[in-house]
Amino acid sequence: MKKIIYIIPCLMVFFSSCEDDFIDLAPPASITDQVYYTEAEHFLTGSNTFYNNLMTWRNDQGIYSDHGSDLVGYTEDGGMQEYSRGDTQAPETDGYYSSPYSAIRAMNLLLERAAVYEGDESIEAYVAATKFHRAYQYFNLVQRFGGVTLVTRSLDVGDEELSAPRNSRYEVVAQILADLDDAIAGLPTEQEIGSNDKGKISKWAAMAYKADVLLHEATWMKYVGTTTDGDGVSIGAGSAGFDASKIDPYLQEVVTLTKTVMDQGGFELWNYNDDLDNLSSNFLFNLEDSGSNPAGLDKATNKEFIFYGKYDFTFRQAGDLVSHVYEGRVKPSRKMMDLFLSTDGLPIDQSPLFQGYDNTPDEFQDRDYRMTAYFTYHKNLGEIPQNGDVVLNGTNNFGYFNSKFMSWKWGTDEAYRATKTEAYDMPFIRLAEVYLMYAEALYELNGSLTDAEMNESINLIKARAGLPAISNSFLAANNMNIETEIRRERTIELYAEGATRFNDLKRWGIAEEELGETKFGAVIEGTVYENNPDLYTPEGYGFGEATTTTGVGPRSALVVEPSSIRNFSRDNYLFPIPTSQIGLNPSMLQNPGY
Repeated sequence: MKKIIYIIPCLMVFFSSCEDDFIDLAPPASITDQVYYTEAEHFLTGSNTFYNNLMTWRNDQGIYSDHGSDLVGYTEDGGMQEYSRGDTQAPETDGYYSSPYSAIRAMNLLLERAAVYEGDESIEAYVAATKFHRAYQYFNLVQRFGGVTLVTRSLDVGDEELSAPRNSRYEVVAQILADLDDAIAGLPTEQEIGSNDKGKISKWAAMAYKADVLLHEATWMKYVGTTTDGDGVSIGAGSAGFDASKIDPYLQEVVTLTKTVMDQGGFELWNYNDDLDNLSSNFLFNLEDSGSNPAGLDKATNKEFIFYGKYDFTFRQAGDLVSHVYEGRVKPSRKMMDLFLSTDGLPIDQSPLFQGYDNTPDEFQDRDYRMTAYFTYHKNLGEIPQNGDVVLNGTNNFGYFNSKFMSWKWGTDEAYRATKTEAYDMPFIRLAEVYLMYAEALYELNGSLTDAEMNESINLIKARAGLPAISNSFLAANNMNIETEIRRERTIELYAEGATRFNDLKRWGIAEEELGETKFGAVIEGTVYENNPDLYTPEGYGFGEATTTTGVGPRSALVVEPSSIRNFSRDNYLFPIPTSQIGLNPSMLQNPGY
């Protein structure tokens, strides 16, 4: 008799409490697959445990917030920083490979037991949630490794899947999409989920997630193709199932799914700019109870998050350094700062409103609200730094602060949360991203958007950021293009959020170009820092200065990392399979380049 070697714990209150009679059903050591999953409540509790396998503040910040990307003006060794430089080597083990398979085995077991369930109470929603979670785990594997071994049943010693070659990414994606279709069919709408269960997956969340998968794979096929697959014979997972004719149908389904969520989901952009001095794009990301912001707003006001990790100060705190890490590791680079438009809707190199860099506060004037919401000092959030507030003295001080995902007034006597007690929810997909997926899919299909399509998507995000609406005539008059603007909005709106930047650069086929460039910090030439030892210590910077393009033309700026040490290549689009897995299974082939 096979033993189930994991224990089903009670989860937080909002995932439905375990009942006492279920707790006493059997001691954990005696729970086996012959006695477990025989009642509907077992399936409820079992499916609830899979929420623990979503990304967390405790374990996944580096990946979630894109440490080391081209948008980040901070440098260190290890993790995603090394990945961004093309320095990743094949490890012996990788938790991002093994942990998903542990979770998938538990999911497969639940689904097998559901197939023979004979109870009267419906378990449809619990099966649907499990299908969603299995799709989530497999998509994370595909994004990281490409094709992987596809397992849809619980395995025992000697089963053929344990010695099978990898499936191609296209075969795995087909299973992901099938699982998400089943999830969509069986899950409740957000409106049907009670207040105590908020955070559970809804039909709309499954639709939005399927749109995310489809957009990722359609653009990957379009811009990357089979270049990362290997031949599947001597290296890589191969390209079995690749079909470029699926690109447009995938994109069309993205449009359909996102439009359904937009029209029927009941979600809203969280816009309290009038109450928060235009800082909605900060307080949305540290929202807890009414003490988490100066307007007294709590999580009940947030109708923007669609798929997210649920946290609670009483039941589930972050348990790790969140504000501390975000304060340092995602300070912006020169590229990120210069992406923000002026309030006339124009890029800074075209806008007469842009005031340059001579004085510290100049570049913040008349810019997108998100610039001050993200990148002013968290202890006096929203106050534009003045001359003398920023001291360039080395030690990763490249000119800018970050306050996104930092608890209000963290590190002061008035701090709302102490280190490790932060309990704001972790967004995976929110309405703003759904708008951006809708706009991008339309562009990829048609090469353009109508003014009406811009107004129901990208312009809604721009409005919250204090920017004017764009139209085809506006773009034409200012020699701008909609592809650039969609990608600009995605880059800014989703900064340090949801593991989007590396994945976007790769699926657009431009990662080696963007990640291979020199990363810059503050502009020095012609500014208050130049030749000013009180504000700038040149010897504190190992890579010195170099000339780069800025909003006022070529200027000398601090070098965060030179292009000479940034060697990201097409081979780095996929991570290496851990060597222990290859040792266990001779049919398992390594990804190209490792």
